[in-house]
Amino acid sequence: MSNLKQAATERILVLDGAMGTMIQRHKLSEEEFRGAEFADCAMPQRGNNDLLVITQPAVIQGIHKAFLDAGADILETNTFNANRISMADYGMEDQVRAINQAAVKVARDAIASLGAHARPRFVAGAIGPTNKTLSLSPDVNNPGYRAVTFDQMVEVYGEQAEALFDAGVDALLVETVFDTLNCKAALFAIDALFEIKGKRLPLMVSGTITDASGRTLSGQTTEAFWNSISHADLFSVGLNCALGAPQMRPFIAELSRVAWTRISCYPNAGLPNEFGEYDETPEGMAAVLEEWLKLGWVNIIGGCCGTTPEHINAIAHKAAQFAPRRVPEVA
Repeated sequence: MSNLKQAATERILVLDGAMGTMIQRHKLSEEEFRGAEFADCAMPQRGNNDLLVITQPAVIQGIHKAFLDAGADILETNTFNANRISMADYGMEDQVRAINQAAVKVARDAIASLGAHARPRFVAGAIGPTNKTLSLSPDVNNPGYRAVTFDQMVEVYGEQAEALFDAGVDALLVETVFDTLNCKAALFAIDALFEIKGKRLPLMVSGTITDASGRTLSGQTTEAFWNSISHADLFSVGLNCALGAPQMRPFIAELSRVAWTRISCYPNAGLPNEFGEYDETPEGMAAVLEEWLKLGWVNIIGGCCGTTPEHINAIAHKAAQFAPRRVPEVA
């Protein structure tokens, strides 16, 4: 049994919070995003948060450390967009492996800074959805058109997953899934990687319910999403992003009812206001999540957009008071 799986039997594990929110607080300039390493690159880099693990590693390590100090058990690598498709927006396709490997090192260094006597903490390699979709056409006048093929997505996900695997992550996290076919491409690539490497890591998947309709962007309900990926050997399945905790409640309840693996959730800090900011307080968010903990719905809990170390600290204090959800046996 891996150390991560052992820890999950002992307590509710706490994920970190919003890397993007914390990066925005630093108000980094174009020159700081580029750093000395990419000072002469042709395309603008401001907003390329993943690149900061190379150009501003101290900033990212400091954010990781703040979440660890707040009580996080699992750090997500700063690699949400560190894939060839998303990096094309910045002309950084050839930096995919370097970014992913640097991101793991930065997270590991943050954990090491806690000292040898700290409780075990873990690094999850974050794999985002890319900015393409296999299920929907980007051209309303040509519904059969796709901007990318399944095989291309498999290759893209495989490249990122291998870089994270080789850098030594404790788990892989396919997150913010809005298109289950994209997710299937990622799972296919990761399974092939595990076969090649002769070793399997805990595999986490987190989907996104896009609005009050209770469906993903590609049209699936929570239960349908689970049924579509339940064949995979998953360490956990869950939901994140798009919704605040109150809006996510019925969907976590449904997932806890149907899934026979660990349940994760990391909601946004409420819904964005008219300025695109998140107003849910740490105390308010933790109070909502406490009900889920009492009901035994979750094994892993944290925060997505708008959540700060203060949010994670409040959530961690609640999580410490309850036992993790009992994982049911497959019927």
